[in-house]
Amino acid sequence: MVRWRSSGDLWLLDPIAQPQPQPLSRSQPPPLVEFIGGSYLSATPQLSYRRLLEALAQLGWQVRAWSYVPGFDHQQQANTAWRRFRELRQQSGVTPPLVLRLGHSLGCKLHLLAPDSGRGSTALVSLSFNNFSAERSVPLLAELGQQFGFRSEFSPSPAATLAQVQQTYRQRRNLLVRFAGDGIDQSARLLDALRARPDDASELLELPGDHLSPASGGLRRQLLGRWADDPARGRRIEQLADQVNGWARSLG
Repeated sequence: MVRWRSSGDLWLLDPIAQPQPQPLSRSQPPPLVEFIGGSYLSATPQLSYRRLLEALAQLGWQVRAWSYVPGFDHQQQANTAWRRFRELRQQSGVTPPLVLRLGHSLGCKLHLLAPDSGRGSTALVSLSFNNFSAERSVPLLAELGQQFGFRSEFSPSPAATLAQVQQTYRQRRNLLVRFAGDGIDQSARLLDALRARPDDASELLELPGDHLSPASGGLRRQLLGRWADDPARGRRIEQLADQVNGWARSLG
């Protein structure tokens, strides 16, 4: 049985043991994935992204997923997520051989805005990067903000986000995953900003699917029973986990 546990606003999952052809060294800690989900799915990552994250655990990753409610101040939320991940790493007293930052939609932006500029990670995998304005993302809130005088645009703005990535983001190794049927993906713009930096090693991967492809098909099965599951969607999520795992481990 898969056992999720919580530590404040983080959800934790240990690697799921698999038979090994040879015993692994006890001194070698597992690689670590730090995950931030997208809007409307981010409050319950252990459910919303259950199948993807559990597939990574099956492949030997230790998983930590941040739970949050999206707001207008994305820089503040990026700082909070980075601080929480760092605190837990320090508490463990273990240095993972790989630290992969994994984000979906808004979660990609929050990883890119981390105050260490990506230096504390081995690499970033960005799934369905989204960087729309507040007016397009939550038009009612933006309109109310203008009417009543509270913040009505994301901070940093979409243009400022890409400028900040180009000027201050220091992680060379980034895998941008775009799904062919995703009408709101902005990975191409992010790739342009990343490749404008010296020594960039970012890559773009296009896969079948849509904006919600990384989200868990297992949630429907858990709530409604096996008949409600979509085997094809489940296979795509497992294939995505395989590709993320293979790319990250190839970095050594």
